Amino acid sequence: MSGRPLDVLEAAIGDIVTVQLKDGEEFVGTLTGYDQHMNVVVEDDDNTTIIRGDNVVSITP
Repeated sequence: MSGRPLDVLEAAIGDIVTVQLKDGEEFVGTLTGYDQHMNVVVEDDDNTTIIRGDNVVSITP
């Protein structure tokens, strides 16, 4: 998958992603939203998590 970062996020909406944070923590869940600052919304079976874009190291579809 290649392209501009926001295009890649758009293509990954509804897919399971792994979001790695600066502190080493990882979130795995369904990508349900994002914005131009790369803030992302990830949902799993129990939780909806909003992750601020400046804490994100990588998002892997």
